[in-house]
Amino acid sequence: METYGHVFAGLYNKKWSNFALQAAPRIWKYYVEQAIHLDNNYVLDLCCGTGHLAHYFLKKEFQVTGIDLSSGMLNYAKRNNSRYVETGQAAFVQADATDFKLEQKFGLIVSTFDALNHLPDMHALKRCFRSVYNVTDDHGIFIFDLNTNKGLKGWTNIVIEDNEESMIVSRSFYDEMNLRAVTNMTGFSKNQNGDYDRFVHSITNTCFRLDEVKASLLEVGWNQVHFSKMKDLSAPIETPEEEDRVFIVAQKNESSDNMKVHMSRN
Repeated sequence: METYGHVFAGLYNKKWSNFALQAAPRIWKYYVEQAIHLDNNYVLDLCCGTGHLAHYFLKKEFQVTGIDLSSGMLNYAKRNNSRYVETGQAAFVQADATDFKLEQKFGLIVSTFDALNHLPDMHALKRCFRSVYNVTDDHGIFIFDLNTNKGLKGWTNIVIEDNEESMIVSRSFYDEMNLRAVTNMTGFSKNQNGDYDRFVHSITNTCFRLDEVKASLLEVGWNQVHFSKMKDLSAPIETPEEEDRVFIVAQKNESSDNMKVHMSRN
């Protein structure tokens, strides 16, 4: 799985937090409508990046653990959530999303901004599913998003961004035969001293077949799996392949005691 160097992590922290800020309240809304949230307020942010989604849940008084392979990303995540780290409400751990172990059992596990598209193949994705399953509460929920074949087709382009803070040249292409999208990025990012640091970075997205994704989740042990859009995670969609991006909601050992919380309980 790709890692992000310090310069690119700083650029990511400044430019690409918006997706997490959009997804976080919708994921929170879905989770607090489930009975499991009354018993387990531990959240695992898998591939947490610079910690913006984690920050939202921390403000909602959840206990949050973030995992990322990039030390550069984790440094920003710790900095962005420093007061929560100091009180023990947050922890950020360097680990591989396909092979990690934690003692805590989480009620909610999330992975956003197509982070799992960065895994190289279905074997790696299934290993990730197993690792997540093993740290999930008996009635826990796993929510993640993936770019689809339709969405990745739009990756073939060249984009140049030039402003006072950074200059970025992105060259992207999608190999539909091999189900790989690649973006090669190069440029300069302004540092705290007012100088510019150069970076070169390559991002690969694997296009996973959604029927195989669902089958793998069920094989690992998840009992309920559905595809949805970000705007309403509770509403399953029947044709996820027609979307540019889908969210996948998987639940472990769903029972009648873990249905939506009625308003009368609040």
